[in-house]
Amino acid sequence: MSGRDLFCQPRRIRRGAALTLVFASVLVAGAATGSFSETDANDRKSSSDAARSAAPAGHHEDVAEAAEKAVADGASPVEAAERAVSRSGDRWGAVYSRGEYEEFEAALDGRYTGVGLWARRERDGRIEVTRVSSDSPAAAAGIREGDRLRSVDGERVDGHPVTEVVSLLRGDAKDAAAGTAVRLGLERGTHAWTKTVRRARLSTDSVAVRELAGGVTVIRIDSFTKGVGDEVRDAVRDAPAGGGIILDLRGNSGGLVTEAVTTASAFLDGGLVATYDVDGTQQALHAEPGGDTSRALVALVDGGTMSAAELLTGALQDRGRAVVVGSRTFGKGSVQMPSRLPDGAVAELTVGHYRTPSGRGVDGRGITPDLEVDEGALQQAETVLGGLGD
Repeated sequence: MSGRDLFCQPRRIRRGAALTLVFASVLVAGAATGSFSETDANDRKSSSDAARSAAPAGHHEDVAEAAEKAVADGASPVEAAERAVSRSGDRWGAVYSRGEYEEFEAALDGRYTGVGLWARRERDGRIEVTRVSSDSPAAAAGIREGDRLRSVDGERVDGHPVTEVVSLLRGDAKDAAAGTAVRLGLERGTHAWTKTVRRARLSTDSVAVRELAGGVTVIRIDSFTKGVGDEVRDAVRDAPAGGGIILDLRGNSGGLVTEAVTTASAFLDGGLVATYDVDGTQQALHAEPGGDTSRALVALVDGGTMSAAELLTGALQDRGRAVVVGSRTFGKGSVQMPSRLPDGAVAELTVGHYRTPSGRGVDGRGITPDLEVDEGALQQAETVLGGLGD
């Protein structure tokens, strides 16, 4: 599993109730969400872990009533709503204060507060830094790719899910602001040290493009923040003529489903991308016509590929557009939708699930690659791509 301090930030409902994973609208290697654009009438997130049933009818109303009663009684509407969500059994439901929700939406715009590092858990349980964002607190502190993260604020992290590690890196709602300090225990070879860094307001760079030998273009998408779909379209258009593409979705925590659909449109000539239900009513997502259908395409995935990234993978696989290489994806396929509460708070509650074009459910199952590979996945993807081009 892999993740970073922006997109792997699990949050616990206050008072230690159920664990919810937010992507701020996107989240992680161990938990994440996928979100629809809030301006869409049927909006919001696709997310979820092992198969969980959708919230029962009236779930939104129960939470809203609890919040309204709290206001009338002079109590906290947010805390009352959180208790209602916890009682409902909606594991992926979440309640945000006004400030938390503003941070949530800022992340969708590609801005977040953190230290600027990505990490993954190795097979032996160690947490390894896989990438450091330039001009970030982590980079300024001299942290490098390959360093081992041993502790956060004194708490050992070996063996912990990446999502929990990221939660520690970001801090909880009261101390996750820019300028707050976090103490990191690090190791490089035989050298171990402790470094205190201060969180900062950072911008995401969700799409990275590079060219390999033979005209192969690798397009890596870390998450589906606003504008990612258009960036992918530009990368496909600018790729060398006749060259194949590897779409690297490993560790992709999800994000805006609308951006995932726009990305699908870069490779499909219209047609179905996914269906989803909202309180029993079926909806469909379609690609726009005119995508590049001629290039050989391989989608690279792993256990950190989640939510909106799984939606995209399932569409490309079912439509016969891409060969999927890697390991089974995480399995987040439920749909959440937001509702406003008193004092500007927001509740995001589970209302349904999405399915791939062939009707496969993803929730709790994930997507099985056409070629399962644990080690050397990128090299295997290149080999497969070469065969597709023959």
